[in-house]
Amino acid sequence: MNELALFNSLFDDFGSVACGLPSVNFKKVFASPKVDVKETKDSYTLEMDLPGKTEKDVDIELNGNVLTISSLQETKEEKKDEEKENGAKDETKWLIRERSTVEFKRSFTIPEDVNYEKLSAAVKNGVLTVTMPRRAVALPKKIAVTCA
Repeated sequence: MNELALFNSLFDDFGSVACGLPSVNFKKVFASPKVDVKETKDSYTLEMDLPGKTEKDVDIELNGNVLTISSLQETKEEKKDEEKENGAKDETKWLIRERSTVEFKRSFTIPEDVNYEKLSAAVKNGVLTVTMPRRAVALPKKIAVTCA
């Protein structure tokens, strides 16, 4: 074992020690992609940083008024296939490997005035953009009371 591998392993289990509190895996906590949501008079726009991801890596589902964005971690078989496409034996030994693919799932409650039929999503330069056009919402109607 070299110094780099020792240094890396020191932090692998950081945060998983109970210390009298529930165990927290900081790698998974900090792996959740951050989101910005902005509002205009015509739409809402959600932007999520997904460096290294493409449209094939992201799954978006709308169930009722809950929008769920997720990405599954690559299986070990897929990684083996990628590394050995040319059939050659890979003699590479990793000293530090921090850029791993992490599975995530985030859910958001969508406002009532979103036109669910016109939602759109695109990934460009590692940023997922979900556009949610607004629709007109019926305003409260005042009912006149008359004398019978």
